[in-house]
Amino acid sequence: MTQRKLMILGASELQLPAILKAKEKGIYVVGIDMNKGAVGVKYVDEFYELSTIDTEGILDKAVELNIDGIMTLATDMPMRSVAAVGERLNLNTITQKTAVMATDKARMREQLSKFNVPIPFFSSVLTYKEFEKAVNSFNGDIIIKPSDSSGSRGVYFLKDRNELEKAYEYSRRFSKSGEVVVEEYMYGPEVSVETITIKGITHIIAITDKETTGPPYFVEMGHSIQSSLCENIKKDIKKVTKAAIAAIGIDNSSAHTEIIVTSQGAKVVELGARLGGDNITTSLVPLATGIDMVEACIDLALGDEPKLEKVFNKGAAIRYFNSNSGTLSGFQDIEKARNKEGIQSIIISKFIGDKIGEIRSSVDRIGYIISQAESNEKAIDICKKTVNEIKIIID
Repeated sequence: MTQRKLMILGASELQLPAILKAKEKGIYVVGIDMNKGAVGVKYVDEFYELSTIDTEGILDKAVELNIDGIMTLATDMPMRSVAAVGERLNLNTITQKTAVMATDKARMREQLSKFNVPIPFFSSVLTYKEFEKAVNSFNGDIIIKPSDSSGSRGVYFLKDRNELEKAYEYSRRFSKSGEVVVEEYMYGPEVSVETITIKGITHIIAITDKETTGPPYFVEMGHSIQSSLCENIKKDIKKVTKAAIAAIGIDNSSAHTEIIVTSQGAKVVELGARLGGDNITTSLVPLATGIDMVEACIDLALGDEPKLEKVFNKGAAIRYFNSNSGTLSGFQDIEKARNKEGIQSIIISKFIGDKIGEIRSSVDRIGYIISQAESNEKAIDICKKTVNEIKIIID
């Protein structure tokens, strides 16, 4: 039997789980990354130094190699390259039209609104004059986002209308297109919904509770599965999620849908046609359910039937370290913490000597702790206590 070729866009820590799982399954892996020193490069069978958003370059290489499948993990913009290759080679991917709607916040909201999916008030703008007009047309609290960024980059909570110019310039700086989305700030619990859609049928794998830094930047600092919300609210979340996925046109893909439960019910913040990042789908989902979503996405990309049966019902949590600003000079009690019951991993993503500043996006975080327990409450408790027990030394 001929070994099948799977092209994976990205070879960083985010995509490493897919590379390793594909190799474990005996699949020939073609890696794409603009960084030839990326951690996953040494594990792939064939590597090409290309940007994951160089659609034409990736398309040419995919046709040349006659690949059997293409995918990425937890990153948005490469999905446009995935879709282009899928359409050209008739592979199991989303369409290019869907890829654009799933990676452009303005187009996404327009499509969701068209299909009456619950979303907040929004307006997309290209100039400061349009921005002023949009802000002044709404009386409530407002959050500003770049149309085409990720990882909380450029997100800003407008708490003072005298900060219009500052807020606009900050958000626009992270927008590749220059487009900015002005959006109603919604109050209520925030969750993400992890799903896999196969031939138009969406399977809800998990609902993930979230913690963020709050205003003004809203960087995610914690996640936990199972969700602690009541069953009626979870039913509403599932209904809205499925409606959003259908509206965007996701028919054969994983999806990560972010939702806030408002006083009017669940409303969509945004969604991506890919697995959730922040270790949600690579660590928390398998620890809480036994379902390997990475393997499921590999199977889906190659046209195989994914295994989505829940094995167990446990709790899993992740909490990120917070700290003062300064220079990172060390940690205390990490090794002791690693041996605690329920601790699955403790990862430090910064180096001694690194400058540590205010957390404005996900790349500013120092590291994290992942735990597993019989319930999400216990898993969260283990994480929080362990975060407090580890001393971060900042000079």
